[in-house]
Amino acid sequence: MSITIESVTFEHFEPGQAIGVARPRLSWRFAGDAKDWSQRSYDIRLTRKGREQTFHVETHESVLVPWPDSPLQSREQVTVQVAVTGHDGSTTEWFESRVEAALLLPSDWAAKVVTGREEPEDGAKTPLYFQKRFGLSSTIGSARLYITALGLYKIEINGKPVGDHVLAPGWQSYEFRHAFQTHDISTLLQPGDNEVTATVGEGWWAGRLGFQGGKRNIWGSRLGLLAQLEIDGDIFLRTDETWAWTTGKLVKSEIYDGEVLDTTKPLGEWAPVEILPFPQGHLTSTQAPPMRRTKEVSAVEIIRTPTGKTVIDYGQNLVGWLRWNKQINGTGTVTIRHAEVMEHGELGVRPLRICKATDTVVLGGSTRGYEPSFTFHGFRYAEIDGIPHDTINLEDFTAIVVHTDFEHTGTFDSSHKLVNQLYSNVCWGMRGNFLSVPTDCPQRDERLGWTGDLEAFAPTASFLSASGVGSPPLVVPSVFMRQPLPPGAGPSFAIWGDVASITPYDLFQAFGDYKFLSDQYESMTTWLDEGVRRRSNGTGLWDPDNFQLGDWLDPKAPPDSPADGQTDTILVADAFLIHSTRLVAKASAILGHKDKAEAYSRDARRLLDAFHREYVTPSDRLMSDSQCAYVLALWFDLAKDSAQASRWAERLVVLIKKKDFTVGTGFAGTPLILGALAKHGKLQIAYRMLQEGKCPSWLYPVTMGATTMWERWDSMLSDGSINPGEMTSFNHYAFGAVASFLHNTIGGLSTLDPGWKRFLIRPQPGGSFTHARSSLKTPYGLASCQWSVSEDHDKLLVTAVVPPNSTAQISLPGIDTVVGSGTWVYDVPWKKDEEWPPKIIHPAFTQRPPVPDPL
Repeated sequence: MSITIESVTFEHFEPGQAIGVARPRLSWRFAGDAKDWSQRSYDIRLTRKGREQTFHVETHESVLVPWPDSPLQSREQVTVQVAVTGHDGSTTEWFESRVEAALLLPSDWAAKVVTGREEPEDGAKTPLYFQKRFGLSSTIGSARLYITALGLYKIEINGKPVGDHVLAPGWQSYEFRHAFQTHDISTLLQPGDNEVTATVGEGWWAGRLGFQGGKRNIWGSRLGLLAQLEIDGDIFLRTDETWAWTTGKLVKSEIYDGEVLDTTKPLGEWAPVEILPFPQGHLTSTQAPPMRRTKEVSAVEIIRTPTGKTVIDYGQNLVGWLRWNKQINGTGTVTIRHAEVMEHGELGVRPLRICKATDTVVLGGSTRGYEPSFTFHGFRYAEIDGIPHDTINLEDFTAIVVHTDFEHTGTFDSSHKLVNQLYSNVCWGMRGNFLSVPTDCPQRDERLGWTGDLEAFAPTASFLSASGVGSPPLVVPSVFMRQPLPPGAGPSFAIWGDVASITPYDLFQAFGDYKFLSDQYESMTTWLDEGVRRRSNGTGLWDPDNFQLGDWLDPKAPPDSPADGQTDTILVADAFLIHSTRLVAKASAILGHKDKAEAYSRDARRLLDAFHREYVTPSDRLMSDSQCAYVLALWFDLAKDSAQASRWAERLVVLIKKKDFTVGTGFAGTPLILGALAKHGKLQIAYRMLQEGKCPSWLYPVTMGATTMWERWDSMLSDGSINPGEMTSFNHYAFGAVASFLHNTIGGLSTLDPGWKRFLIRPQPGGSFTHARSSLKTPYGLASCQWSVSEDHDKLLVTAVVPPNSTAQISLPGIDTVVGSGTWVYDVPWKKDEEWPPKIIHPAFTQRPPVPDPL
């Protein structure tokens, strides 16, 4: 089969998106299954301002290759064609795409920020409506709208919505960077009279954020709109003093508390706008995809609760809102409360804390097609009040799923139905928590970008999707501390701070982009040099008096004290410190900082020696004799030799068996435990843990009907009661990091070189699995591994797909070879592990009920 180019991208921008980079690097992804095909050269043909030019480059590189010509200018549109020649002499057809530059310079902006009246700072902001009417001649050229807001915006031209984004411009650290969007509005304009109308809500800019009441007006107390309409590259219209503002049907719309719509309320009198200062943060066309409506979910059941309430069940915990599908006539008020679970037959709202998560509609006007504008909810269940129960039908309200519209790149499927549901829960958990920034949860009065959650989940996220001074903040954007603190001031937490050093390296491994390291190198080194609070004795380890969050949400931790787990929090911090130091040493070497690479390598060796003196006993036990301690020691290669590592692995197995194969780790250990077991020859123990159904385990929530990942192993108790802890979410992605084990070990796909230029196909069947398949859209094309075990368990059939211009190492029983692109089929001898399932360890003289077989 011939090789074709499937797509061309510029930097990491979504195809078709106006880009904010003057010299964008290009990448192309291939299709086709030709055997052992690799690229010898490429040709890029650019058509700029009517002039065509072709650039020929002899290289195998096809990912993030340099822009071949002079930098793009603001607003410039270029036709880009790419063709590739292989070492076999074959040449692909030209693949054509277009790249368009957004506004690249601050001086490109002539618009002003417009606003309405000033409102009290201690309450929710009333959404503002803006309007501008203008005329056009009969000739309309290429038209663009560049737009952002102090808050969140919706905009229409001549009554038609502009773009398909929601909750735009998203959430950023607005004091540093402020995203704007570019929309092609050529088809929305008309000869003669035109009208632009926009609505702006408070969003993250001025709305309440944070728990225990939170804070308002974190970035500003006044809402504003900034927009610039251009035709054929010339500014035709801009927000300025000639615009008007008013209020209307949208009474309020808050992230946490929901939206109030009065359908009877007409627009107020239009008044002249006021002008606000220009945004402080750098205006940027962000590489992150926008948030969009991505799916519609129909109701599956209408429930009448014991107290007579009407609740609609959508069958899936999701993030978004409800669309009204019919006209509700009459008067009165309809309220819709959202929650993730039912508790004893009623809507389970206690985990929301003081978040109302309620949408309110005053009847009397139009309701058909209504959707909330500037809020979102995490929910499976919606309680409807104000409409008689007997008049509500399943089709009256549709759940609209909303999230950052990233490309879905990874898949997994297997013979184990419960594990497949677990994987679905991981995907839905990521979908629901990636709204502009990765957040901890989407439902309660929090929804913040906790860095520790991302550190745990980043390797999984990069498979599933193509997505300072001193200590990094606990949450990004930072809502707790508005002013940067000098080194040594303020809190300093391992793991949450280690995101500065670990996550850039994880992203580099996943996508092969050196800019993840170079752009973040200063923050990587600053974290180690200034952020870590070290002991005064010169060891370089963490100061034991510095409070740490440790193995957060260890299942043995009390509900009201999630950091009080089984593992010494400073041991956890020091293990991550050694790992971070090694990664920064590697990053330094990759970036050519030889002296720093050697210095950080020496630091890592010194820290390891200090770790052993502090935490390892003469008999090779760890001072914290816990699952987490041994997992970190094994995964981070903290053993002095293979014999010590083997003893640690054996001790970990004993601890796991004593706990009936249930999980004994929290945020620190859980993402790594199955991989650590497989890495050290304990594969069947890993499978046995994965297939355990008793709490705490990955499958316990699945048996309880979960459709997303939970924050706690027992967010829902076995009797149907919600965990008494104040912090109880039913949509928290961190424990979904188990999907890395599904992709890499069961599915058999893992990278060897950054960016998947060279990768490993090594499925490791185990447990009761009889087949599995994992796939990934790599930067080069589709890679996949599919395997099945014969009915007699004596044969392993593997089908491996390697994309063009990359290679794979095939590691199977009796086979260890490197292959190029194409589809490769292997049929090898296989022997079932007779030790399956592993047995628990019962302490002597105890009366314990028998442990069920693995699920």
